[in-house]
Amino acid sequence: MGRYFGTDGIRGKANETLDVQRAFQVGRYLGYYFSRQGKGRILVGKDTRLSSGMFENAIAAGASASGADVYLLGYCPTPSVAYLVKREQFSCGVMISASHNPYYDNGIKVFSQAGIKLSAEIEALVEDYIDGLTEIPLVSGEKIGQVIRYDEGLEHYLDWLESLFDFRLEQFHLALDLANGSATTTAEKLLRRMGAHCTVIHSEPNGVNINTKCGSTHPESLQELMKSGIFDLGLAFDGDADRLIAVDPQGNLINGDYVLYICGKYLKENGLLHGNTVVSTVMANLGFFKAMEQLDIATESTQVGDKYVYECMVKNDYMLGGEQSGHIIFKEHATTGDGLLTALKLLEVMHKTGKGILFLEEGLKIYPQLLINVPVKDKEAAMQADPIVKEVAAINEELHGNGRILVRPSGTEPLVRVMVEAESDELCHHYVYRVVDLIEKSGL
Repeated sequence: MGRYFGTDGIRGKANETLDVQRAFQVGRYLGYYFSRQGKGRILVGKDTRLSSGMFENAIAAGASASGADVYLLGYCPTPSVAYLVKREQFSCGVMISASHNPYYDNGIKVFSQAGIKLSAEIEALVEDYIDGLTEIPLVSGEKIGQVIRYDEGLEHYLDWLESLFDFRLEQFHLALDLANGSATTTAEKLLRRMGAHCTVIHSEPNGVNINTKCGSTHPESLQELMKSGIFDLGLAFDGDADRLIAVDPQGNLINGDYVLYICGKYLKENGLLHGNTVVSTVMANLGFFKAMEQLDIATESTQVGDKYVYECMVKNDYMLGGEQSGHIIFKEHATTGDGLLTALKLLEVMHKTGKGILFLEEGLKIYPQLLINVPVKDKEAAMQADPIVKEVAAINEELHGNGRILVRPSGTEPLVRVMVEAESDELCHHYVYRVVDLIEKSGL
């Protein structure tokens, strides 16, 4: 992991750990790097949080000062940037978002021309420039880049999504939680265009309400709405719409594990599951792995982060992968998680099989799980501390394959995440706090 780039770009509290100067520097170097052999073309999108416009302007100023033309997509989902960069052969794409984080955080994600996360090598070059280890020139005269609105880009993205499916949605009554975020620009518009009947909540962004008691990380209001019994499926997006958590008519959550199970089973039954394998992360529920084993579908686990899931899929030509958090990648169509594409894939399974979501989710028994985030001074030191390592090993022995404990550092925050799955909530609580207490007492 780099000095500034984590598992999902640069992220921090706006104008504190991530400020305008940093965004300007990122824009400056990207503009320089991609304009060395002719004028670069850089696509910039943003989510709806208060600081996103500020960072959009800073990146555009930096990139154009280095000689690149900047195309402003405006408010949009992260996956639309990944798609359009590849489709229109932009030099790179930048998404300004802190995903599911609160409004006061923000982030900068950079996509390559191939629509995947920027390589670690180029990230390192950007970091060297930020640290003053390299100098780059300002351009002048006709070499200065333009800043151009690119409003039509979102329509290209929606047209593409619609073109992937050969059915209409008139039979479906959907409840949508748009998280007051990027999905407000796309989800209702496309689903209604395809015929669905939609009831929408949390669709009025004001800069500070993104992800606030709404969306995929706080779906409680959607769960209550679903209990009315009038909807076939509930769809909750996160702030930048690259994740989806669904809700069934009983108000139960259908997280990424369920989506992988439902879609993996459907693909296998139709002879479309390349390599008979679904990719997940180490955070997938133990019940998911057991359910896939019952279906005779192999699984591969990566470290947390959809970039790692995608790398594994590309390396082995697997078609389906994702995370429990709702990042789902359908490699045939996309290079990153896409909440709206995932929603349409779930609806496709329901339409093609003629079965409701309650029937489709049967067969996957989720083990009780407890995850505690422990603030630490030094993530690596905490992970390597001998008493903590020994305690984790002892707990795994005690669980005898009927549960597990996982301890890992956060990729974006000064936290160690302690997760236990076991046969009861009581056991989860017991084992989690054996390790949490050790970490807290260590003072690391």
